[in-house]
Amino acid sequence: MAITFDPATQTFHLQGKASSYIMQLVSPGYLAHVHWGAKVRGTNIGSLLTRRRRCSFSPSTDPNDLSLSLDTLPQEYPAFGGSDFRMPAYQVQTGNGSTVSELLYASHRIYPGKLGLKGLPATYVESESEAESLEITLSDAIIGLNVILTYTIYHDMDAIVRSARFVYEGETPIKLLRALSCSLDLPHAEFEELHLSGTWARERHIERRPLSAGGTVIESRRGSSSHSLNPFIALLSPEADEEHGDVYGFSLVYSGSFLAQAEVDPYGTTRVAMGINPFDFSWLLEPGEQFQTPEAVMVYSAEGLGGMSQTYHRLYRTRLCRGIFRDRHRPILINNWEATYFHFNADKIEALAQEGRKLGLELLVLDDGWFGKRDSDASSLGDWFVDAAKLPGGMADLAERVKAQELAFGLWFEPEMVSPDSELYRAHPDWCLHVPGRRRTEGRKQLVLDFSRRDVREYIVQAISGILTSSPITYVKWDMNRNMTEIGSALLPPDRQRETAHRYMLGLYDVLEQLTAAFPHVLFESCSGGGGRFDPGMLYYMPQTWTSDNTDAVERLKIQYGTSLVYPISTMGAHVSAVPNHQVHRTTPLAMRGHAAMSGNFGYELDLTALGEDDKEEMKRQVALYKELRSLIQFGAFYRLLSPFEGNETAWMFVSEDKKEALVAYFQVLAKPNPPLKKLKLKGLAAGLNYRVTDPDVPEEPAEHWGGDELMGVGLHLPVWKGDFQSRLYRIQVEE
Repeated sequence: MAITFDPATQTFHLQGKASSYIMQLVSPGYLAHVHWGAKVRGTNIGSLLTRRRRCSFSPSTDPNDLSLSLDTLPQEYPAFGGSDFRMPAYQVQTGNGSTVSELLYASHRIYPGKLGLKGLPATYVESESEAESLEITLSDAIIGLNVILTYTIYHDMDAIVRSARFVYEGETPIKLLRALSCSLDLPHAEFEELHLSGTWARERHIERRPLSAGGTVIESRRGSSSHSLNPFIALLSPEADEEHGDVYGFSLVYSGSFLAQAEVDPYGTTRVAMGINPFDFSWLLEPGEQFQTPEAVMVYSAEGLGGMSQTYHRLYRTRLCRGIFRDRHRPILINNWEATYFHFNADKIEALAQEGRKLGLELLVLDDGWFGKRDSDASSLGDWFVDAAKLPGGMADLAERVKAQELAFGLWFEPEMVSPDSELYRAHPDWCLHVPGRRRTEGRKQLVLDFSRRDVREYIVQAISGILTSSPITYVKWDMNRNMTEIGSALLPPDRQRETAHRYMLGLYDVLEQLTAAFPHVLFESCSGGGGRFDPGMLYYMPQTWTSDNTDAVERLKIQYGTSLVYPISTMGAHVSAVPNHQVHRTTPLAMRGHAAMSGNFGYELDLTALGEDDKEEMKRQVALYKELRSLIQFGAFYRLLSPFEGNETAWMFVSEDKKEALVAYFQVLAKPNPPLKKLKLKGLAAGLNYRVTDPDVPEEPAEHWGGDELMGVGLHLPVWKGDFQSRLYRIQVEE
């Protein structure tokens, strides 16, 4: 069994592939955290937890046992107000105004498999034999509150999935002021904290810093997971790198405002917690009601950041992403946005499709501007009917014209928004998030629809469904281009207004569940001004995300490298665009743009009709090569080799499951005079196999022949280049 309970020592032991997670009940029923890390047998498991008396400023809850202070006891789901002065995992306010609560053990159960979370995205199992779950019920008998902590451990992965469910059985309503998904206390503070930060067009850059006394906080208050900070943190041993050292990863399966915090207390221990951001949040619980937190996915690796990433990639690709496209090749597409922006007609789109067919592309995506009177971003969001001025034959006519060019047809939507200049807003001005008497702040000349309302959700589902059933559409790009302001709902009473943001997320998930279930043949891609909502919650409904609006090849090295810390390659949309690049005005070679974009779900976003013949021929070669390598790139194991955050070079590689095939991508941003000769050590190959190494862009060059041990222990010879923005692919195939 992966989960055991020892009544003699009152210990719970969760065992993963190479890790152990241990908890212990401490009289009178506190749930203490004992160990998370390297796998142990549990020979003397009851003696692992140590306690000692501290000063009177860490008071004891038991006058007969002065070593028992909640201020120093490592805990699993701590409260505030009963002698623990560190940040709590939850907080409730009772009818008398008090926020004091205390949870004690009531019961537990262990069962095979994993249950879903009602109304929330979550990891899953396809067989009960894949995982085992533990539910521990903690109770505050004075107020009638039960909190059910759920832990799932996958047998062949070092991932633990946690959440909390609040069940209220009291007599008068109470308010949840804080309800985090996970909390645990680690025994020391010798960690460095790593997170992913940025802004629009510069998402998920890696930042790493030592922990120090007090709190280290990563959060979003924007109503979405945000461009600024991703719902992920990791704690690392100071010496940890890609292959070595202890790493503890925390990732939240949620798309709204979040909090991730590591607090170092005066005694040098670290409390780390994650969940819905308690800022501007509360939830009223009536007697008999429940509240479910999102899921936190915790990964331990003794093999550095690379080991952590391998676990997240495998879990998220196969047991978070769903639907028929989870394991299918993703199509190579052309998106018309940077080719035409709002200025197109059916003939122009058909011409793009004609050129796309010649290049071997598989999908054309019509982006913003096809609906209402949408000639700029100033109007028509919410008016989901075809603009007859641009498409006089309707959407079905255009889809058939694209289909006649042997390309599938896809469409852009931004369903969560409404333009003040729209028929929808004029008919329903109360359907947006707003506070009476306050300004309605606009972003990109649009407001946010109130998805906490059932009538709004019903309209969106009906409108989107009408378009999707009217034409042979096989792909949807679902965009969201602003964050929340004036967060209020016209239908919620005053004591529930602070529930609006979370109710919005529950409403969004409800809409996505309905649409993806009704249209299983449609590949949905999430977008939020690029990567503003690249999070596990969205991946549950949409197996890929537009990684960034910034398509510059140099900047994409950092964006895609940082994203890969948590998210698998099959989730990253990556396109070649025109130069000078529309975001940073940099000019890079088509080869480098292709190599960067081919390191994800490949496509183009430029005017194919304006290209010269040389560019078209090179793009044909890129498309043909990607089709050969697509399975390896999208579903192979991914290894980071050289970091763009540490130097002038970037390298990564993809390895097949059987280790018989690999692809290496190497990039050099700026040229150096008289540079040293360098080698690149590879990863993930079989040391005892012999490999053939070729440059797939120059097939006439003779192959090199290496042993797997040589490629990993000595390395490939790197080229010496003149000129900036250079790149090369190495194709590695086993010699039979």
